[in-house]
Amino acid sequence: MSFNTLSDLRKARGNFDSLMKEVEKLDTPQQGKRGDDREWKPTVDQAGNGYAVIRFLPAPQGEDMPWAQLWNHGFQGPTGKWYIENSLTTLKQTDPVSELNSELWNSGVESNKDVARKQKRRLSYYANILVVEDSGNPSNNGQVFLYKFGKKIFDKIKDAMQPEFQDEDPMNPFDFWDGANFKLKIRQVEGYRNYDKSEFSAATAISDDDAAIEAIWGKQHSLAEIIAPTNFKSYDELKKKLDFVLGNGARVSTAESISSVTGDSSDDSFLKDVTAAVESRAAATPTASDTEDTMSYFAKLAMDD
Repeated sequence: MSFNTLSDLRKARGNFDSLMKEVEKLDTPQQGKRGDDREWKPTVDQAGNGYAVIRFLPAPQGEDMPWAQLWNHGFQGPTGKWYIENSLTTLKQTDPVSELNSELWNSGVESNKDVARKQKRRLSYYANILVVEDSGNPSNNGQVFLYKFGKKIFDKIKDAMQPEFQDEDPMNPFDFWDGANFKLKIRQVEGYRNYDKSEFSAATAISDDDAAIEAIWGKQHSLAEIIAPTNFKSYDELKKKLDFVLGNGARVSTAESISSVTGDSSDDSFLKDVTAAVESRAAATPTASDTEDTMSYFAKLAMDD
């Protein structure tokens, strides 16, 4: 159900149950956008630590869900080329990399399974947020942005909606009236960003002024646009790119014929793998396009979970 007026949104606050069902769907196993000025990224100090307060916002006007999820792949082939593409599985369509990974996994060969693990899909979430406090960039305070985040933060959202203990009441973090601010606490732990200490404050209305709430709602960005089919290449285009990255235009089914450097940033080993890949390539003389593709990808990853 989408909402076009604030009064409709207020009346539909009882749709928490349907939102819970969507969260439950995400827990069921199933068979990746860009950086721009709409996206907010937290500021961290030289030690890699940071703090900010944000408020997750409800579905934008005319849309159903307060978050969007995007699957993508990012890995290097034996050619030295990178495969960095949104996965058609986001749209519940067949994707050539997922097909290849299934073949590798079903081969029963452990080394093939290792390759499939390393080039598995990577999941990102997008939501609209109101920046309540950004001490690193105070000009962001009071502004509405898109926020891209990973599983660890989404787990915090799910925990608020589905509390583990009896003395905790379910809370819809995306609700204007009954939601809560989220204290984002970033620490650098063993070289990686850690969000374990992040937490929601007590539930409170985002504002007592309906006009102010409606103004915030009107500034939200489309989430449906992020996963619109126009942001995905066709199966044939992706297959052609995959064959090019793997070399010789052929499907491969052995670990030896695929680069050992692939990854999923939801696994801490991913950044170690890709760092090793970049260092190994430094000894070679990359083309301008190689460098641009690689650096563009890691620039995006640097700020992600």
